[in-house]
Amino acid sequence: MVLQIRDEHRVRTMRLDRPEALNAFNEALYDATARALREAADDPEVAVVLLTGNGRAFSAGTDLLEMHQIATDPDFQRGEFGFVGLVDALADFPKPLVVAVNGIGLGIGCTVLGFADLAYMSSEARLKCPFTSLGVAPEAASSYLLPRLVGRQEAAWVLLSAEWISAAEAQRIGLVRQVCSPDELMATARGDAETLARRPISSLTAVKRTMTEPLRHAIAEARARENAAFAALMGGPANLEALTAFGEGREPDFTGIPGE
Repeated sequence: MVLQIRDEHRVRTMRLDRPEALNAFNEALYDATARALREAADDPEVAVVLLTGNGRAFSAGTDLLEMHQIATDPDFQRGEFGFVGLVDALADFPKPLVVAVNGIGLGIGCTVLGFADLAYMSSEARLKCPFTSLGVAPEAASSYLLPRLVGRQEAAWVLLSAEWISAAEAQRIGLVRQVCSPDELMATARGDAETLARRPISSLTAVKRTMTEPLRHAIAEARARENAAFAALMGGPANLEALTAFGEGREPDFTGIPGE
């Protein structure tokens, strides 16, 4: 099992459950999470979804060891939904999505906040968009959603620098609604999720639809641009150097790569 699911008071809690891998998304976890979001969307007993992680991480993003396999093995068997299917499920999810960042969030563990209706963060958690340090491009419409959330310059720093963002900084720039102590994070996020869940689902979905419908076309266009850039860069010299360095436990060195 890579995803824990629990229902209580019309809130479905989804807990990413690969703690030994810092909840990094492999194909199995992408599939399980995408499938669970689709099922929650269709379940009349679920009003709100609360997404969090098990252990000391929220999510370390895409599993880089599996990413290396995908980049180098043409026979690698992909999952049913994969990364694209998960982002489809997030973009299409019609009910309130509450995210509780309990620990480190890298890559999709950070960019998922662009699809969150409410986000909460442990004071000990940190966020990072590591795309430039991996020699790739942004993902999950983050090139569109993050500037809308935090402004152009703050988003540029997050996406270009590949530096860590503290919980206090995430709240200051508007990535998260509230920072909580680790012991209070889930109680706070669940309390607000249950407040929403007491409202009629028809009204919740109407409010969310009126807020998100104007963005759907721009999100789709941003994803298309990002996917094209990502495909062009994945498996390229900078990306392979980053993945090789990760496997060898060292910092990547892009300075010796022509054009990098």
